Amino acid sequence: MNIKAQVSMVFHLDKCIGCHTCSVACKNLWTDRKGAEYMWWNNVETKPGTGYPHRWEDQKDYKGGWLLKSGKLKLRGSGKIAAFKNIFSNPNLPMLEDYYEPWTYKYEDLTNSPELDDQPTARPISMITGEPIDIKAGPNWDDDLSGSEEFAKNDPNLDHMSAEEKENLFNLQRLVMMYLPRICNHCLNPSCLAACPSGAIYKRGEDGVVLINQDACRGWRMCVSACPYKKTFYNWNTGKSEKCVLCYPRLEVGEVPACMHSCVGRIRYLGVLLYDADKIESLTHLPDDQLIDGQLDAILNPFDPEVIKKAKESGLADSMIDAAQKSPIYKWVKEWGLALPLHAEFRTAPMLFYVPPLLPIMGNLVDGKFDNVNDTYFTSIEQCRLPIKYLASLFSIGDEGRMRHILKKLMAVRVFRREETTRDQGKEWVSKAMGEVGLDAKTAEAIYRLTSLCTFEDRFVIPASHREVAIEMTKMVLDEKGETGFGFIETPKRVE
Repeated sequence: MNIKAQVSMVFHLDKCIGCHTCSVACKNLWTDRKGAEYMWWNNVETKPGTGYPHRWEDQKDYKGGWLLKSGKLKLRGSGKIAAFKNIFSNPNLPMLEDYYEPWTYKYEDLTNSPELDDQPTARPISMITGEPIDIKAGPNWDDDLSGSEEFAKNDPNLDHMSAEEKENLFNLQRLVMMYLPRICNHCLNPSCLAACPSGAIYKRGEDGVVLINQDACRGWRMCVSACPYKKTFYNWNTGKSEKCVLCYPRLEVGEVPACMHSCVGRIRYLGVLLYDADKIESLTHLPDDQLIDGQLDAILNPFDPEVIKKAKESGLADSMIDAAQKSPIYKWVKEWGLALPLHAEFRTAPMLFYVPPLLPIMGNLVDGKFDNVNDTYFTSIEQCRLPIKYLASLFSIGDEGRMRHILKKLMAVRVFRREETTRDQGKEWVSKAMGEVGLDAKTAEAIYRLTSLCTFEDRFVIPASHREVAIEMTKMVLDEKGETGFGFIETPKRVE
């Protein structure tokens, strides 16, 4: 058992209001400079929608992530041979038009305009060429346009749905959308790291944050095509690749990452997970229907005496173990089983998890009238406007049963709390709803409080930094065959 610590995250999608405050905070702090104008390390997408860059989930075009072939794990579009073939021309790279051409406005046309009969306007100009442009796309161009022909219906997650299911989804009376905020997943098996010919990408031993060494980066851009989430970007000014750093300078002094600190909806949680590094290779070789369970199995119980003993032997400080025990991430992911990774089928073992949205739950309608007498105030999960099949495509590799169970558990918490507040649900109905998902009153109350009444300290549990032992003990390198990104450098002995 080789125990490592990972600073991990949970985003609760039912609480996201799509305000983009997180994106602006990140932009102002990290990418407000030449060459990074088009970069959004944090972005918020409208789903159904094509996302940023355009159709990033379609790996038939982008060739990102890992592929399990004949029992061997290989980079889908990279590796030694593929990298050599594409070294001067990589057809799998997203182009600028797949993102958008960043622009600003020529405001001097407003301030310096002579007196005219018409109102002057500020023309949009490219931030790259300085020439006037016709704006056609942006990082949130499909924001609030759910149901549009151009964006929502081109969502790759709809490709496996039937024409009838799509038609029902985009029926005007059922029109629905959700917000999906995304940052780097700081994966346990990052394909960007394995694809880098320069060895510039590494995973920090002390907290699992994936970073790019700007001195070692040679701008090959293999990491851009290899990342299935398209969260590695190329800076056209410096000739280097860049990505989300999880605000590690802030973490090291006990501060919360900027996107999380500024989140208006308080959807974000951050904490430590302990995992067994020895299980990473085996879990990434599992069939699709076992991948999520394999990843959850690698995450360890921080209260287990044997895990604590092995963690100390692996060099983890007491403060890191204590942070793991107080972590809200462990509760969402393991204890309650409510948070899932995004597109785990890419086999990178992402360490950013999402609580799927229930969305607005309408009262029951019978013959066009609300019926709160014969059934319950809430409609059934099967009648939710966003199909379970669609959510399963995003978060559970198509496993509708797993997604249905999570949604029923979230619904049971709502039913329980409404009964506690209004006493109009009936104890029999509450017991039935909670019994279906094995939920007791104590757990339901804990889920409700961490969702709705959590304090800043409840949402963010940041471990103290121990720079004296913060060597790259889990730096991933290509093995001799160049097939996977595993290979951990020996961990130093724990400092008492």
